[in-house]
Amino acid sequence: MCGALGPEVKEIADRRGWDVDIHGLSAYLHLYPDRIVTELSAKLRELRPRYDRLVVVYGDCGTAGRLDPVLDEVGAARVQGPHCYEMFAGEELFETVMDERPGTFFLTDWLVRNFDRAVVLGLGLDRYPDLRPMLFGNYEAILYLRQAPSELLAARAATISGYLELPLEIRDVRMGALEKRLASLVEA
Repeated sequence: MCGALGPEVKEIADRRGWDVDIHGLSAYLHLYPDRIVTELSAKLRELRPRYDRLVVVYGDCGTAGRLDPVLDEVGAARVQGPHCYEMFAGEELFETVMDERPGTFFLTDWLVRNFDRAVVLGLGLDRYPDLRPMLFGNYEAILYLRQAPSELLAARAATISGYLELPLEIRDVRMGALEKRLASLVEA
């Protein structure tokens, strides 16, 4: 499972009373998509002998389709969706946003909490601030897909909005389509 989805997956599993083990990979692998495939493959091969069923909570996340063949090799199922933004938004909302405002930068609770480490430090914007307009200059707005209402995270999202000089919209999506998609695999 992607570490950026850890709290949500644990909440879903606990609330639904699933007897499952949850294993995660660092969310920071998104900075190196090639490593997602390599590290997930190694983790699945390590886990395969211990489990009859493996369910992976990961989008394609920049792996250019290389994730699914690895899952097929080890017999693992993956939650449907290209990335967590679409999983949280749901297909309909995500497509609407992309049709109406394709230059949208998405935030989730995890990304709001970890923006400095994942984006500012991860992309080197602390050392090379001139990269900010190059990396974010084509975005038109920020859409924060909020999983849990929090004034602290809303304030942090507003700070990110100011840093990126983009207008902010907050939508409370909770688990969006993630829970239904995950449940269809776990409860099958």
